[in-house]
Amino acid sequence: MNNAVTTLPRGGYLVKTSAGQIQFGSPPETIKDTMVLPDKVPEIFVLPGELFHVEKGIAVAELEFPIYYNHFLCQKKTLILCTIEQKKQIVAVLQESVFGPKEINLKSEFIDGENSHGFPDIRKEMNFFRGNRVLEDLVEFAIFKDNKYEINGTVIYRKEGEGFVVEEDKKEIASIPWEMEYKVKYDVGARLVEPFEAPEFGITCLGPSHGFDPNDNTSGFIVWLNHRGIMVDPPVNSTEWLRESNVNPKLISHVILTHCHADHDAGTFQKILEESMITIHTTETVMDSFMRKYTALTKLDKKQLYELFNFNPVTIDKSIYIENAEFIFHYSLHAIPTIGFRVHYQNLSFIYTSDHLNHPETIDEINSKGVFTKGRYEFLRNFPWHYDIIYHEAGIPPLHTPVSFLDSLPDDIKKKITVYHIAKNSFPENTKLKLARFGIENTLYPEITPPKYGEAIKILDMMNNIDLFSDFPVFKAREFLSIVEEEKYKKGEQIIKKGTKGDKFYMIVLGNVTVKGIDSDFVKTYGKYEYFGEASLVTEQPRSADVFAETDVTALTIEKNAFLNFIQGTNLEYYLRHLAKTRESNSWDVLTRSEVFGGMTSHQKTQLETVLQQMSIFSETNLIKEGEVSETAYILISGDIEMRENGNAIKKFKHGDFIGDIFSLRKSSPAPFSAVALSDAELYLIKLSDLSAFIQKNPGIYMRLLRAHE
Repeated sequence: MNNAVTTLPRGGYLVKTSAGQIQFGSPPETIKDTMVLPDKVPEIFVLPGELFHVEKGIAVAELEFPIYYNHFLCQKKTLILCTIEQKKQIVAVLQESVFGPKEINLKSEFIDGENSHGFPDIRKEMNFFRGNRVLEDLVEFAIFKDNKYEINGTVIYRKEGEGFVVEEDKKEIASIPWEMEYKVKYDVGARLVEPFEAPEFGITCLGPSHGFDPNDNTSGFIVWLNHRGIMVDPPVNSTEWLRESNVNPKLISHVILTHCHADHDAGTFQKILEESMITIHTTETVMDSFMRKYTALTKLDKKQLYELFNFNPVTIDKSIYIENAEFIFHYSLHAIPTIGFRVHYQNLSFIYTSDHLNHPETIDEINSKGVFTKGRYEFLRNFPWHYDIIYHEAGIPPLHTPVSFLDSLPDDIKKKITVYHIAKNSFPENTKLKLARFGIENTLYPEITPPKYGEAIKILDMMNNIDLFSDFPVFKAREFLSIVEEEKYKKGEQIIKKGTKGDKFYMIVLGNVTVKGIDSDFVKTYGKYEYFGEASLVTEQPRSADVFAETDVTALTIEKNAFLNFIQGTNLEYYLRHLAKTRESNSWDVLTRSEVFGGMTSHQKTQLETVLQQMSIFSETNLIKEGEVSETAYILISGDIEMRENGNAIKKFKHGDFIGDIFSLRKSSPAPFSAVALSDAELYLIKLSDLSAFIQKNPGIYMRLLRAHE
């Protein structure tokens, strides 16, 4: 911008002033940008106009790590400049991440309540790590008055909806945008030539290090089970990394959230907003902290947030099954409530500690101060080193396990340990320990006994994840198994030729295809769990597009007559005919050019196309009436439609815009504005019931629709 302003690589801005460095906005991991600068981490932060970046699904006011850095390493407070409302938001976030929940009761999370062996006094443990600190020891808040704040001769003006201006000696030295852009920055590693094929069992490191390491991704990983993935504390940008690495994100529908420090929970919310509904597995205590953080950041209420994902509350020491593997959870020893877990699958056992202080001498010292219950002490002192695969964190005590302790263990144990959460330069040399290696190319593939009926499970997984069939009754599975065939195509091979007669339905097991139709300016790319070739089977029309194998492709196919018989008696035939008719109106182009819907995946666009109803209206038609309850929403194809409030024109809708207020629609409350046609127009109508069903499957769209008319 100018000599006074530095644009940070991950987003946000640094302004040099006579009062010191001032950072505007703080997206996740920007501390990794500032740590390497000559002036290091700033002590003054100005919160941006919006604290949450909807498109990226992350907070752009992530202050936890700068606060830690300033307090523990520099013995200084962090000054946060904000509004009164923003102070309430940030205090709620910092309470959970720095000190943990104010109120806590674990009784319902253990099989026998507080009588369970190993039941911890988690409040005593948290207080031990907290010491006598209160939030005021770490941070100081400064509030804008009349949208102005002065500090040591530097004046900052907050211009609502426009941005921030910094002045010195009555001269402007910086102008900062209102909203902070978040720039994705991550190490991709090696991109696979062909799409990743999920193994029977495997582990992929998403990041091996900690939040203060500027040279490596923050820790997190994927456990692959039964050809599906379970993300564990996904770091920010994990979704982008998966796509860049040629890993289909739809392979992953489960997340384990171990605790609510920013380096562990930020990527979880990104995954929630990515595409399809996911299931989060954690305890009620950890989930409550997560909800308090993100209701504060997003300004959504608790009920709205819970609609974005499925929550599976886990019980400590009670087995649950995820992707056919047995998981057993436990509470680790950390500053805030944190869970680790054990996994048993086929002939293998695996344990992950999560953030955990596993150091016998320190545990004994803490026990001598009366912090642990008897059973908790015994649990902490008897770590199951006999497990086949051990993923153990390491870091700076007293919050983490010293890597020197892990390196002191017998060689036969060290050979089984992969160390996470540690920078390369802190890892010991000439050790039998293994440092986690980032990247899809470094996925661990332990030998495993294949499960019974493995091929049948893979085929039924396709049926379950193809949206057309996901609600089919169980008895249809037998028929599905009997009618599918597997076919393989080489990269570049033509699978379907336009104008030919339709004879098969295709479902992609592995690889990508491109669909090139004459009516669209856009080339469609389909991947795993997507389908094609259905329209001509139900309409008896010739194939409408050419389909080529973009990579090597494995597909399941169903012959035409078997397919039509399989869907007989269901609503699928109607929906597929409707989909074919909708696509004749160039719906793909409309959605792709839309600001709200353009970022959707091909899978999501196809789902939405099945419920769109094309309609024409005349000029002066009142689509939505302010103050009245509506049961429909619209997407503009062509024509002029105006938004009005209290009779005053607010804006004109553009091609592809969503016309409707999603909040009032779902609440069946009066619409906050009117929508009036200024000319004849073409639109897609969406019934509320269809829109609600679509949002339930694709929660990230809900967040975009909430912000559509801000």
